[in-house]
Amino acid sequence: MTGVFSAATHAPDVTVRHDGLTVGWLGYATVRIEAPDGTVAYLDPGRYGVLDGEYPKDGDVVCVTHDHHYDSDGIERVAAQDATVVVYEGVDPAGIDRDVVPVAEIDRETVRIGETDHRAVDGVDVWSVPTYNEPDGPHVDADGEPYHPAGFGVGYRLGIGGVSVFWPGDGDALDGFAQLDVSLFLANIGGNVVSDRRESAVLAETMDPDLVLPVHYDTFELLAADAEAFAADVASRGVPVVLDEQGVA
Repeated sequence: MTGVFSAATHAPDVTVRHDGLTVGWLGYATVRIEAPDGTVAYLDPGRYGVLDGEYPKDGDVVCVTHDHHYDSDGIERVAAQDATVVVYEGVDPAGIDRDVVPVAEIDRETVRIGETDHRAVDGVDVWSVPTYNEPDGPHVDADGEPYHPAGFGVGYRLGIGGVSVFWPGDGDALDGFAQLDVSLFLANIGGNVVSDRRESAVLAETMDPDLVLPVHYDTFELLAADAEAFAADVASRGVPVVLDEQGVA
């Protein structure tokens, strides 16, 4: 199931449909989720041109996981004027070497959220989940330091339209994720600095969601991944999986 971002409707024409939700991966880490009642949530909107030329401004809730995915311009492109923007408290625009504005200067209502918090926002339940690269794991730099250390970012589990959606953010396929009640798993498969397709396939089998949709891959060489191989692996484990490759660069 794939689709294109329509300038006429400012929403994916044909995307993944799951249990009443319409879900579109728009590129990099940007995911749009629409509930049957029209409530729209975005995860990590923007960066790397994924929203160039688009100003949907239809998001009721916009969630940001960490510095690498913080794009104040992307937020303002997707957020409705009365939207609520949920930003992890560890996000620090002052330390970001890109042209972004402080969270407090975003022209929307903003809520800062901790590592293990819950907020009920505009009809969407937002739970934050700690995410990171294990210090003794495979996703560390040449000095042995995790690319995403503990405390740097979070993942989000959303309750939207009566469906539980999980986006782990940037980090490893942590064992604790398997304890979450998840219907739609947005699997991070980029590898190198985050979990790769094999690690995420194992997590999908353990988590046993109703559907898996891989995202956050092929935006640039560092995140190159074989999504079809991932889908075949997940399917061989008896877990439903779908590709939405409108987000592939």
